[in-house]
Amino acid sequence: MNDIGLAEVKLTETEIDAAVRVLRSGALRQGKECDAFEQEFAAKVGAKFAVASANGTAALHLAYLAFLKPGEEVLVPSFTFMATASMVAMSGGKPVFCDIDPGTFLLDLAEAEKKITPRTRAISPVHLFGNACAVDEVEAFAKKFNLVVVWDAAQAHGAQFQGRDVGSFGDFVCYSFYPSKNMFVGEGGMTCTDNEEYARKMRSQRSHGETGKYLHTMLGLNYRMTDVEAAIGREQLKRLDEMLALRRRHAAILTQGLREVPGIRRQQITPHSQPAWHQYCVVVEAEKFGCDRDTLSRRLKEKGIATGVHYPRGLHQQPIFVELCGPSQLPHTEYLAANILALPVHHGLSEAQVRRLVEAVQASRQG
Repeated sequence: MNDIGLAEVKLTETEIDAAVRVLRSGALRQGKECDAFEQEFAAKVGAKFAVASANGTAALHLAYLAFLKPGEEVLVPSFTFMATASMVAMSGGKPVFCDIDPGTFLLDLAEAEKKITPRTRAISPVHLFGNACAVDEVEAFAKKFNLVVVWDAAQAHGAQFQGRDVGSFGDFVCYSFYPSKNMFVGEGGMTCTDNEEYARKMRSQRSHGETGKYLHTMLGLNYRMTDVEAAIGREQLKRLDEMLALRRRHAAILTQGLREVPGIRRQQITPHSQPAWHQYCVVVEAEKFGCDRDTLSRRLKEKGIATGVHYPRGLHQQPIFVELCGPSQLPHTEYLAANILALPVHHGLSEAQVRRLVEAVQASRQG
């Protein structure tokens, strides 16, 4: 019986051939392949500009560097990956942690509004696990308080809201191509925007602040993507819809199979959206299910099924942010961190494996 892993990390022969072609050319650094990848990615998501970078963290950092001034505050959900907030701090700003909606696991705007101050400059909602935020509500919120929106779409390649790709909304939309993501190139990132000035500044800052060869008009970093990675990304982009269709099929099987299992509560999908299903996450309510999250994870592991905990603590509980921002309590985030479990949903699974996963969860309730 084959084990069921949490992620699919395999390149197709076509993707390998694309990488080899670039390696043989000797043109390895950012060049024509990166230019083409940026254009094709922007066209795919419906953005005017796309700026490739070394990784998803760099994609966020470039976005914040394009507008954020020292001491300005950014509203950030506490239940997300470290980079969403750490790049605010690395850009001279201050992350202000907000609780999440316990159903969708996404940023609670009512909670965020309580934390608005005269220094609030931006908001950084996360399309967590590929579940699109209510974009219209966030945009209205941002307009009301005159905020820049930095969308963290690191887990949301292909997610849609009201029929539009999430990459087509907002001032910045940041992606990651890390191996665990729906699209991966090894390492790599992309920041989409409709603002030409933002795009120009990010392109300069990803390459030491260059505006011409050996002409530096601002401080910058080396955040360039390689042409090898871009060549892989271009090929993966061609099959993104196919991979998403498989993830959505698997998610539908999981939802149907776990719907009536007491004590298993899945992430609620935002109305009028089409999720990308980077992860299929559930809350394990021990009193109803009969065992806690960690026990369920162990029982599934014994059956050859991998699970994950994303994330075991909120960012407001991370030692560095307690030091920088002071202690705080966010009850929904803390409850979610203590009880969440990610189940396999990726495109590398077979339908039989997904059904075996459902049966394994059901059987685990009986012990």
